[in-house]
Amino acid sequence: MYFAALLTLTEDGWVASDTELDDVETLADLIGLARDASPDDDPVLVFIEQEDAWFGIVRVEGEDDPRIFVSDGAAAARSSYGEILTKELLGDDRGDDTADLDALDLDGTETGEPDDTEEETQAVGETVPAAPVGDRQILEDLGMSEKELLALGTDALSEIADALGASEMLETVR
Repeated sequence: MYFAALLTLTEDGWVASDTELDDVETLADLIGLARDASPDDDPVLVFIEQEDAWFGIVRVEGEDDPRIFVSDGAAAARSSYGEILTKELLGDDRGDDTADLDALDLDGTETGEPDDTEEETQAVGETVPAAPVGDRQILEDLGMSEKELLALGTDALSEIADALGASEMLETVR
């Protein structure tokens, strides 16, 4: 189960809104949601969390390139929304190689259907680190240092919101 929220820093402080990820299939969709939340180009943080397994932050400001941080790359890569973030951070070379091999039908057993085998699961773990990936200074100018970000526990999003002075706002959408 996922939790997602948008936090927008306005001149009056933080404004939070719950967000549905049902229509999000790409990073561009996610960035579009963030940009829609701030018509004045204010900083927007998109929080995504999957049952304390991993969390991700996407920071969007105006037309600048988004900044992304994921707490555990390997755990995120095994989930649909986390995969969107890790693909952007680490590329997607592993998927292309698998698809090319399946298309060759070397021994006649490939059906063209993706098969989530133990080997593939191990390959994800080998190509995506089971560690934080992305911009570790994503919140530095907002009040949370890299060291604090990397030391977060299981209630990470609440701790981040507290450090940014937005805990009440985040709790209203939880």
